[in-house]
Amino acid sequence: MEDLKQRKKNLIMFPLGTVGRDMIYYLFTSCIITYVLFTRSLTNAQFGAITAIVVAARIFDALNDPIMGNIIERTRTRWGKFKPWLVIGILSTSVVVYLAFNTDLQGWSFVWFFGIIYFMYSITYTMHDISYWGMVPALSTDANARNQFASRATLFAGIGGTIASVLIPMLTVGDMAIGGSTTIAYGRIALIICIIAPLFLCFTIFGVRENREYTDVPPISFKKIWTTITGNDQLLWISLIFLLQQIGNGLIVGGIGATYIYFDFGYEGGLFSLFSIVGMSVTAFLMIFYPAISRHIKRKKLMTVLACISMVGYALMLIAGLTLPSTMLKFWIITVGYALSNFGQYGYYLIMMISIINTVEYNEYRTGSRDEAIITSLRPFLTKMSSALIVLVTNLSYIIFGVTQYTNRISDLENECARKLISEQGKITAIDNIIAGIEPGKTLALLLCMVIIPCILMLLSYFLYKKHYKLDEDEYERICCEIAARKEETA
Repeated sequence: MEDLKQRKKNLIMFPLGTVGRDMIYYLFTSCIITYVLFTRSLTNAQFGAITAIVVAARIFDALNDPIMGNIIERTRTRWGKFKPWLVIGILSTSVVVYLAFNTDLQGWSFVWFFGIIYFMYSITYTMHDISYWGMVPALSTDANARNQFASRATLFAGIGGTIASVLIPMLTVGDMAIGGSTTIAYGRIALIICIIAPLFLCFTIFGVRENREYTDVPPISFKKIWTTITGNDQLLWISLIFLLQQIGNGLIVGGIGATYIYFDFGYEGGLFSLFSIVGMSVTAFLMIFYPAISRHIKRKKLMTVLACISMVGYALMLIAGLTLPSTMLKFWIITVGYALSNFGQYGYYLIMMISIINTVEYNEYRTGSRDEAIITSLRPFLTKMSSALIVLVTNLSYIIFGVTQYTNRISDLENECARKLISEQGKITAIDNIIAGIEPGKTLALLLCMVIIPCILMLLSYFLYKKHYKLDEDEYERICCEIAARKEETA
């Protein structure tokens, strides 16, 4: 009875803990480049250095995951192995993120500061991220209960990320910017979120009780990791397919979408918030109904349907962007197009997740070893690798298309307003004049990047999946039956 009571308590306290973590994650990973773009006046060389730092740090972050996991696995304290790293990680992350958005440095001094901060974030966030998700298996040995913990935590993580994605653009850009300046607004929002994140994680730290009966685990063999991955052809193919799909899926929210909206429809964060709300809301349908849909439509057929929906969305965005003037009608058509394209992309994401997991049984079928930890660790690794490539594509497009010549001028005005050298109204008028003077080709180039590249990568992932991924529902069932038969023979 006590265990059941604690499980119910855990089911409430554990997911609540991640709300603030995902707000801080969105602020740093999704907003940092936009913050730099609109609050710092940087040369192409300096902006190129920023790009290199982000790409290198995210690759480092991906490689750091198994190392941090190994450290946590061997931690032994009276509070368990997870909670000490939750505390250390969230407090240090909050300090790092606050400092990132509260500095007056410019030029190369800012670049050096940014490099130190970004690598520090990669280390500190990993501490509590690996600890948090690593706690799930220690909360219950029941498979259904684990699914409940994982699904609820994912839901609350989405809530935190959605709140941040709606409020941050609205309160940092345009008439509603806190303090009248993007520079001031980001600093204050960073302070608020960096206080909220540890407070939410207190639900997990003080309210959750995990299993602390540990056994010694031998050190992870990097040779074993390498041979497991390279020896599983289906895992290699789905990893490539997932990476391509994630790059395309993340380009719009990675910064290009916000910059395009500001350039084409005006320097108002509320517009991008609205764009994001409509675009992301459609994924709620799949979150709720995907299990039911997957029982009636096989994955490869469903992928065809999702691809068609996305293509319609991308076509709407492209046609409206090429033919209509910058009015609210054009904005709404592009927003609806984004919602349709995002619906298909999110469906692909769910299919990719399941397809990666299913290679566990394929590995057992071929080698006799499941190696779940190694195989499932590829998902966060690939997500971080794709985020590094998204930043690379985004920032190179800014440099190539001359976006920074306009954002540098906006940055100067934002900083002058923050120092009270010009009024807020004077800043808004001057920025409106800059936006009005942007060459149409620059805005069109951003539109093409956020439509053509994701569309091509989605189609490429679709055809690769259809041709090379063999573990459809029938083949997967056959493999599972074969594995069960082998176990019966050896029993």
